[in-house]
Amino acid sequence: MSAVGFPLVLAPVAAVVALTVALRPRTVDRVAPRRLAVIRAALATGAFAVVTVEVLGGSGLLTLPAFAVAWLLFVVGCVAAAGWRQRRDRRNLSTEAVTASLADAVDRTAAPALVTAGSGTSVSSGTRLATEVRPAGAGFDRAPTPGGDGPARWWAPITGFWRTAGRGERLLAGTVGGLVLVELLIALLAAPNNFDSQTYHLPKVERWVAQGDLTFWATAIHRQVTIPPGAEYLLLHLRLFTGSDALFNLVQWAAGVGALLAVTRLTAQLGGGRRAQLLTAFLLATTPMVTLQATSTQTDLVCAAWVVCAATLALDGLRRRAHLGDLLALGAATGLAAVTKTSGLLAVGPLLVLWGLGQLRLAYLARSAGRRRIPAGSLARTVGASVLILVVAATVVGPFLGRVYAEFGHPLGPDRLRNSVPMERHDPPSVLVNALRIGHTAFDTPLAPLRDVTARVIVGVADLLGVDPQDRDITFGRESFPEPSWYPDEDRVAFPLAGVLALLAVVAALRRPARISPGTAGALRAYGLVVVVAVLLHTTMIKWQPWGNRLLLYALAVAVPLAGLWLDALLRRSASARLAGTSGRAAGGRRSIATTVVVTVLATSALAGVLAVSYGFPRRLVGTGSVFTTAEWELRFLRRPQWAEEYRWAADAVRAAEARRIGLSQRNDDWEYPWWLLLRDDNGRSPELVALQSVVDGRPAADPTSVDAIVCVGSRTLCADLVPDGWEFEFRSYVGYALPGR
Repeated sequence: MSAVGFPLVLAPVAAVVALTVALRPRTVDRVAPRRLAVIRAALATGAFAVVTVEVLGGSGLLTLPAFAVAWLLFVVGCVAAAGWRQRRDRRNLSTEAVTASLADAVDRTAAPALVTAGSGTSVSSGTRLATEVRPAGAGFDRAPTPGGDGPARWWAPITGFWRTAGRGERLLAGTVGGLVLVELLIALLAAPNNFDSQTYHLPKVERWVAQGDLTFWATAIHRQVTIPPGAEYLLLHLRLFTGSDALFNLVQWAAGVGALLAVTRLTAQLGGGRRAQLLTAFLLATTPMVTLQATSTQTDLVCAAWVVCAATLALDGLRRRAHLGDLLALGAATGLAAVTKTSGLLAVGPLLVLWGLGQLRLAYLARSAGRRRIPAGSLARTVGASVLILVVAATVVGPFLGRVYAEFGHPLGPDRLRNSVPMERHDPPSVLVNALRIGHTAFDTPLAPLRDVTARVIVGVADLLGVDPQDRDITFGRESFPEPSWYPDEDRVAFPLAGVLALLAVVAALRRPARISPGTAGALRAYGLVVVVAVLLHTTMIKWQPWGNRLLLYALAVAVPLAGLWLDALLRRSASARLAGTSGRAAGGRRSIATTVVVTVLATSALAGVLAVSYGFPRRLVGTGSVFTTAEWELRFLRRPQWAEEYRWAADAVRAAEARRIGLSQRNDDWEYPWWLLLRDDNGRSPELVALQSVVDGRPAADPTSVDAIVCVGSRTLCADLVPDGWEFEFRSYVGYALPGR
C-alpha cells in the first residue's frame, strides 16, 4: 500500500467515528442510542460512497486524485459536524446546570414554608430536568451524557457490562468477540477467492478503473453489467486507495459487524434485555453462512446489513414520530439495500409499510389525547415522509437503474436476467413446491437419511399437485433438486439451527407475544408478521437454486432477533419455575428440560461457528488450504487448483509478446479476474482487455484482428473459431492463448 493510500483507507473509518458523534440522538428516550448513532453514521458513509462513485463515474473521474479530494472534503465536513455537536451539547449542559442550581436554591428556600404549610412536596421544572433518570436503553448501551462522548465514556458501558455480567453472558459475548476477531484475521490474510467474484464481482471493479467511468461494456458475462453493483462500489474505493485487492474482504467483515449491532438493537426495541441481545448476536455470529461470508468478497452480508439497518429504523417509527434525520436514514438504508441486491427489498418493503402504519397510529393516538402539536393532516404528513424516503432511496439507486433502463429498455435488465432468478410461475401449487424446496435446502443437515426422506416427500407432494419439481420456470438454470448444502461452503451452507429457532420464534411471536415480551407484545407480533411476509415474498419471487441459502441471508438476519427473544423467554420462565419451589415441581421439571435443550442448542451453534471458521471453504484456518500455509496465488484458485498454473502460463506468453490490446474469449461463468491481475504492466496499470464475445445488445464484441493477442478461457472450440488465420494457437485443459504468427 502506498503512503497516499494508507490515510485514504482510514478516511471511511474516520468519517464513521466523527458521524457517530455528530448523529447521536438528541433525545434520551431512544433505545440503544450509541448503536443507533453508529448505524446512522454507517448509512451516511455508505450513501456518500455510492453517490461519489455515481457522480465521479458520470464525469469520467474514477481516479485516485478525484476520490482523495472527495473523501478529504467529506471527512473534514464530518469532523466539523462532530465538533459543532460537541460544542452545542456542552452549551446545553451548562444551561441545564445553571437552571438546576437555581432550582435547588429555590427549593431550599421554600422547603420550610412547604413543611409548615403541610402541603406535601413540590418539584420545580428545573429540578426535574436536573434529576431525571435517563432510560438506559436496553442491555449494555446506555444513553450518552450530553456534552461529553469521549472514548472513556463510550468504553465505560463495555467495562461495566463485563463487571456485572454473569458467566453465561460473558461466554456468549466472548464467543461473538472471538469469532469476529478471527474473521478479521482471515479477511486480512486471505486473497479474494470467491467463485462469483472471479467471474463478475471483481472484474466489474477492474473495468471501472481501466475505463475511468461507469459506461457499460461488451462482455460475455451479462452479470458484470446487469447485477446491482452496490457492494462493488465500496470495493472500488479500496481498489483506488491501495492499488490492489488486499483489503477487499474487509467490506463484508465490516458488514457483519454492522449487522450484529443492528440485530441487537432490534432485540432491544422488541423488549429484550441484555441476555436476549447477547443471544441474538450469538446466534447470528455463529451461523456458518455469516462466519464464512464475513471473510469474502460476496455481497449477501452487505445486503443483509443494510436490510437490518432499515429494520431497526423502521421499528423506531412504532414508538415516536419520525424527524428529518430518521427519514433520511431510512431512505439511505432502502437505497443501499436496493443498489446492493434487489432481493433485499422483499424485506425492506414490508418494513416500510410497518413504519408507515406505526406513524399513522402515533398520529391518531396523539390527536385522541388532544396534543395540539400534531397537525390535523397527519395522513398527508406520513405520505410526504414516505415520499421523502423514496426520493432519498432513488438518489442512491436511481442512477444505476437509469443506466440499465437506457441500455436494456427495462430497469431490471435484459430478459435473460429477469427470467433466470425470478419465478416465472406464481400459481399456488408452484409457489408451495418452491417454498418447500427452499426450506429443505435451508434446513439441510449432515444426516443424509433425513435429507433423502424429506426430499422424497417434497417430490411426492409436487407430483400430487401436478408440479414438476425440476420445472425450469421455478428452478434456476439447469440445476436439479435436491442438492446437499450442509457442508461449510460460503455459497451453499445451510443454517438449520438458526433457521429452526427463528421459525419457532416467529410462530410464538404471532400466537402468544406477551409470553416473550410483555411490554412490547403488539410490536413483536407486527414484526413477526413482517418476517413472515418477507419470507413468503422470497419464496414467491425467487427460484430454488442450490446456492439459494446465501440469497436468504437477509431474511435470516431480520428473523434472528425473534429467536434471541424467544430463547431468553424460555430461560426466564425456567428460572421462574425453579424459584417457585416444590409447588411447581412438575412445571419446574419441564422448565429444566427446556433449559437443557437451550444450552445444548447454543453449544451446537457455537461448535458449528467454530468449525466453519476453522475448516470452512474456501478460506480456512487449519488443514489443506489454510490461509497460514497456502501461497497467495494458490489460495486464489483453491476452488479450481488445476487452473492456477495454466493462467500463469498463458499470461507469461502474452506478456513476453509485449501485447498491448488483448482480446478475451470466455463464457458466462468463466473466470475473468485472474487476467486483470496477471496482465497489468510493470507500473501496476490495468491491461486493455476487450471482449471477443458480447451478450450486451448495442455493445458489439471487438474484432479479433484488432488485438495484439487473445487469451481464452473455458472452451477451446469457441476460442479457435475466433483466432485469425496465421496466428499461433495454444490451449491446455481450461486456458489458452493466441499470438500473431512470427
